[in-house]
Amino acid sequence: MLDSPIKNFITYNFRHFNAATLVEAAKAYERHISNGGKMMVTIAGAMSTAEIGISLAEMIRKDRVHIISCTGANLEEDLTNLIAHSHYKAVPNYRELSPNDEWNLMNSGYNRVTDTCIPEEDAFNRLYKLISKYWKESNYKNERLLPHEFIYKMILSGDIKKYYEIDPKESWMIAAAEKNLPIICPGWEDSTLGNIFALNCIRGELSPNIIKNGIEYMIWLSDWYRKNCSGKGVGFFQIGGGIAGDFPICVVPMLFDQPWHEVPCWSYFCQISDSTTSYGSYSGAVPNEKISWGKLNIDTPKFIIESDATIVVPLVFAYVLGW
Repeated sequence: MLDSPIKNFITYNFRHFNAATLVEAAKAYERHISNGGKMMVTIAGAMSTAEIGISLAEMIRKDRVHIISCTGANLEEDLTNLIAHSHYKAVPNYRELSPNDEWNLMNSGYNRVTDTCIPEEDAFNRLYKLISKYWKESNYKNERLLPHEFIYKMILSGDIKKYYEIDPKESWMIAAAEKNLPIICPGWEDSTLGNIFALNCIRGELSPNIIKNGIEYMIWLSDWYRKNCSGKGVGFFQIGGGIAGDFPICVVPMLFDQPWHEVPCWSYFCQISDSTTSYGSYSGAVPNEKISWGKLNIDTPKFIIESDATIVVPLVFAYVLGW
């Protein structure tokens, strides 16, 4: 293992509690893929702004990830980091900011995500100008696409290349587009681009019908799952909680309720979250609760790592990649 220093370090040092669970979850992930299984990764929170792309892009290129479910924010914030990174503003003292400090950031054109401020003009406005071309084309042709398919068209056209400010190998969206990786993006309209698209519709400049909706994502996912759940099945690696995780995991009980579509449960499950188990929240639900909903089996390998995903996820991915 001398050629895998991070993997070696983790295996030797992470022996107890959340650390030990991290090792077991990483081993089971690696085993699942090695045995021919497939893996869904779900991305909640602001993981793209936390630059998960540094490790996730390589996971995609190395076929350690076969499908992604994420929020609209994670789709776009990987790209805003790609095209406006030099304009981002670090706020190391973010816990000390007053309401006036926050107001001044807003008036200066910065949207804060914890210790990082995204520059509205250089990030979202630039991204909008790039993607709106493809919205308008589809509007003219009366063509309907899923939200991520518009972004794939934009990336693969090469229009975005002149704006690169980081190594494109660290963009998971570029890796995904190049692989034509399946993406599920429920609730896309909650994102900044989704809001901008809605505003264009209010102005009468675009038709809302050119964007396929969440029901169509679920229908597409049901077909994908039935085609990929044989053999070792599909695993579920959940980063955070929320709609990015809850939406796709429900495809199994949904199909199981139909005798002609009966499918096996997810064949691996790991959740990384700092939500404590309480008050009925999805993010705080322990894996065993999902058995009662028909999402996991009794013998499905199950792991919950109660820790900061921005620390844990790169370590798990580094382990699986053999770094």
